[in-house]
Amino acid sequence: MIEKSAKKHLSLSILIDFYYLCAQFKVYIRRLMSDNRMTPNFIFESSWEVCNKIGGIYTVLSTRAKTLQVAMPDHIVFIGPDVWTNQNNPLFIEDKHLWQPWVKKAAESGLHVRVGRWNIPGNPCVILVDFTPYYEIKNNLYGAAWLDFQVDSLHAYGDYDEASMFSYAAGLVVESFYKYFLTQTSNVIYQVHEWMTCLGALYVKKHVPEIATIFTTHATSIGRSIAGNNKPLYEYLWAYNGIQMSQELNMEAKHSVERQTAHHVDCFTTVSDVTGRECEELLDKKCDAILMNGFEADFVPKGVEFTQKRRKARKKIFQVANALTGHVYSDDTLIVATSGRYEFKNKGIDVFLESMRRTLYDDQLRNPILALIQVPGWVSGPRQDLMERLHKGGTFTTSLWNPVITHDIHEEQNDNVLCKLRESNVLNRPEERVHFIFVPCYLDGNDGIFDMPYYDLLIGDDLAIYPSYYEPWGYTPLEAIAFHVPTITTSLSGFGMWANKVKGTQSTLADGVEVIPRNDYNFDEVADRICRTTVEYSAYDKKERDAIRHRAARLSEKALWKHFIKYYYDAYDIALRNAAKRLNATNK
Repeated sequence: MIEKSAKKHLSLSILIDFYYLCAQFKVYIRRLMSDNRMTPNFIFESSWEVCNKIGGIYTVLSTRAKTLQVAMPDHIVFIGPDVWTNQNNPLFIEDKHLWQPWVKKAAESGLHVRVGRWNIPGNPCVILVDFTPYYEIKNNLYGAAWLDFQVDSLHAYGDYDEASMFSYAAGLVVESFYKYFLTQTSNVIYQVHEWMTCLGALYVKKHVPEIATIFTTHATSIGRSIAGNNKPLYEYLWAYNGIQMSQELNMEAKHSVERQTAHHVDCFTTVSDVTGRECEELLDKKCDAILMNGFEADFVPKGVEFTQKRRKARKKIFQVANALTGHVYSDDTLIVATSGRYEFKNKGIDVFLESMRRTLYDDQLRNPILALIQVPGWVSGPRQDLMERLHKGGTFTTSLWNPVITHDIHEEQNDNVLCKLRESNVLNRPEERVHFIFVPCYLDGNDGIFDMPYYDLLIGDDLAIYPSYYEPWGYTPLEAIAFHVPTITTSLSGFGMWANKVKGTQSTLADGVEVIPRNDYNFDEVADRICRTTVEYSAYDKKERDAIRHRAARLSEKALWKHFIKYYYDAYDIALRNAAKRLNATNK
């Protein structure tokens, strides 16, 4: 028995040693593969939002830029549209001495650019291109795209022409710059974002095949359209045909250029697993890599500055709300906000309004709530009566007419938020425990009412709610927790899926982020859950809230670019290897 036991323990020891050696070998192989990974020597990257702050893609590029600029100084060049031609662009610092010979040569060929630095951390090089001259030849360009890549632009309308002309011009910039400076440089990458830059990626693929191409879709055009047209996206995703749906929803041109680019670039990527499944079903192409959206801590103040900015933000929000409603808001008022792109259903704005309406009638609510809806609409300008009150200063005891909105908007009778507020009979009466303020403008620091940038107001929030139905990633909740604001989001957002993955199970508000399960049909359940969570949060004391705020901030640190940039290097490696295979096959 002793001999058998000894043999058993010896066998177990050998087995453990074997597994340990296998593990060590795997680590060695990973390191070896990492050492052999192909990396770029030069990167071009284009987007409609380069030096043009519109939405989440701006945040992706502007926060990641410093990480790449540090890794490869001035060997990453961003290309954007020159849409500020007759105005001063605060995001662009022109440098007329930078690449002066090339700029002159480009102009001689009809390519008009302005070069300089992007006014963001890292100050990367940027080229802004005038794309308007190419409208004259757009039919020729669309014809070439059809012949070369079967891109169908026949039913193009709206912003398709504008985006495509910029995309083509950006492709010309890459070609011209490469041939002037980089013909002896190996491992050059051109990465494009969203369907608006696809045409240029295809142009580079054909005319400068030495450059490896990457296409990143942050949301498929047809998926967003299906969701926005109140069709159930997720339960029937497997059954949808992207081409058929693009015809039904009049999205043929955008879908075509996006689909063909996904199939022809050297590396096709998106920002989350949820959108990866969407791409596979609707674009008929599995993504080569998932590039999750990170953040940069440089944007978040620390210590005493954080406290001062938070106090200043709350003071400003309460000041505007008082001038609008005539109600004095005590400091124990919870500022609860939603923000982002104005997509009433897709971003869950409808759920936010309904959940706050239900909270209004909940007897268990401990603190009054000021609910902010910060989504840019069709603004005609700041309200003059509100501006006059703010300029006058002091405290007001009477409300203005329509005390729920800070700016004048066009066709307000058709505005979804205002229609919902009217339907709910929201008038911000003094006796009501929940007040609603609609801020329908870009918070760029010059809106005429707050005159503070979005981040400088975000820091004053107590709770952020983003109950999205269609949300490929979800920058707004990531930004919120980075600024120590506990957040509620849903399982249909890429960010929500990531938060659950980090937790290892469903994340709750006690963790800093509550991820509410959402599907095509559970609107009421989601609204009820948000209402209950908000009421529960109101019952927490300061110590409990501070602990949750701290956990939210700690979670955001796991999404810093220093952690997520590795996924980009994976994509670079894939693109460069596929480009090398393509070139070798061509040369044989």
